Amino acid sequence: MIGVLTGFVVIALAVVVGWITARSGLFGPEARPVLAKLTFNVLAPFLLFSVLATANIQQLFSTLLPVSAIAAATMMLLFGLVSMLLLRRRLADTVIGSLASGYVNGNNIGIPIAVYMLGDAALSVPIVLLQLLLFAPVALAVLGAVVEQRTSVAAIVRGTLTNPIIVGSLAGVLVAVSGIELPPIVLDPIELIGHAAVPLMLISYGMSLHGRRLLAPGGARVEVFIAAGLKLLVMPVVAWALGRFVFGLDDAALYAVTVLAALPTAQNVFNYAQRYETAEVLARDTIFLTTVGAVPVLTVIALLLGT
Repeated sequence: MIGVLTGFVVIALAVVVGWITARSGLFGPEARPVLAKLTFNVLAPFLLFSVLATANIQQLFSTLLPVSAIAAATMMLLFGLVSMLLLRRRLADTVIGSLASGYVNGNNIGIPIAVYMLGDAALSVPIVLLQLLLFAPVALAVLGAVVEQRTSVAAIVRGTLTNPIIVGSLAGVLVAVSGIELPPIVLDPIELIGHAAVPLMLISYGMSLHGRRLLAPGGARVEVFIAAGLKLLVMPVVAWALGRFVFGLDDAALYAVTVLAALPTAQNVFNYAQRYETAEVLARDTIFLTTVGAVPVLTVIALLLGT
């Protein structure tokens, strides 16, 4: 468990640095939106390309994928139904809340947890690829259509295919599928730029915490509690039940899918919310709650299912 805690401490440090930077006023009020644009349009596409271009695409179809996919999609659907039918929220806000309910942090938290709790970093790859190749493109297409008023099919397709996140992901997948092994002179500079994405995402998130009260009355507090509850409590139970009673996974695989389902909400969700200036408070507070709450939840899972 020391390794798991180390991963959370690393993330916490970057967030604290961002908060201190915002509090000091060092870069002024424009710093956070500039960082958000830089991350979304430049750094994250480079990161996603380098990750996917070097990934083993066959891992996408591992036995863990169906369980992870169904559990995540179920959480997103449940939040969407509650948000649209009961809370009467806007479609754009519902998209962000749905992502916050099922889009897991499979990289900067998922990888160290896969290493230290599951013994294999590759176990986090299927859900990461699923999110990058399915959940993110669909969500970004809807956000582009709703927020930026892309109403025609041509406009939606054009906006989706020119989205930097999707372009970087698709390009990486094409390289991986083709079997091309990029030489260091090509891959190393891309990885160098991409490696800046995660720390800057976390710093930007930390900056967003300054001057804003977390879980303030009114606002998005109801949606935050719903999203966080689905993500931290319901999703691991659903993943365990699916793996145990539907897919008949062995003990090791069952433990893996349950741990992966209990990962906190991904920082990417906040990045998407910033980019489209939609439900930023909902994304921010859900990430905060699930990141803090994931530690005891993962500890309980390890005690109950760890082999």
